[in-house]
Amino acid sequence: MRLMAVHAHPDDESSKGAATTARYAAEGAEVLIVTCTGGERGDVLNPAMDRPEIRADLAAVRRREMAAAREILGVRQRFLGFVDSGMSGELPEDSFAREPLERAVARLVEEIEEFRPDVLITYDETGGYPHPDHIRTHEVAVAAFDAVAGTPAEVAKLYYFSVFTRDWFQALHEAMTERGMKSEMGPLLTELPPPKLPVTTRIPCADYFAVRDRALLAHATQVDPETGFMAHPRELEREVWPTEDYFLARALVPVTLPENDLFAGITR
Repeated sequence: MRLMAVHAHPDDESSKGAATTARYAAEGAEVLIVTCTGGERGDVLNPAMDRPEIRADLAAVRRREMAAAREILGVRQRFLGFVDSGMSGELPEDSFAREPLERAVARLVEEIEEFRPDVLITYDETGGYPHPDHIRTHEVAVAAFDAVAGTPAEVAKLYYFSVFTRDWFQALHEAMTERGMKSEMGPLLTELPPPKLPVTTRIPCADYFAVRDRALLAHATQVDPETGFMAHPRELEREVWPTEDYFLARALVPVTLPENDLFAGITR
């Protein structure tokens, strides 16, 4: 079986669905991460890495981080070759979000035709959060899925990530507070809207959370190991939320919901 995950930037593959891809790769599936941009206009989010020499060579640094993360996850990875759009307001002329949709779709179709995935995963129409590259990634991935339908490269199923939802934060926040632990997730619960799409598919992958974390920490410019996603207790997460979750957006094979396997219903 073959699984392709389409992401916007290096590090997205390690923060969204990484335990799932690590599990499937370990079980013998072929997994390809497609990264649309190089993250050239990203910020340095780890204070320990915020140095002039890092910022001066950020594109190369992020490629090295990506190479380390894919080795940890045990997956293959390719860059589509587009340029990060940044978050500064007006989109630069050379940015991925301003690329003609047809050109970007054609590049992804090339990857699909070569790899022949059974399943494709990407973001929903919101991008997961409103970065222009995430929204564009959704548009490109869905259009490419449609473009290969009815051809020898047809992909059987299309999923959207359902990560960092209000329900996930709520469950961990309540579990920590009930145990007398300090939780910094409370303020987020007032900001996050309820999920727009239901979870159709939950993949048990708690055994691979440690792999996910090592891959995420390989993106040292993007992850502060002392804060944010790295701060909650891992054993508690395994107990409270031992899955990574998805919404089945399209299926060209018979399915029965809910699922616990991205390849459910697919035969080769």
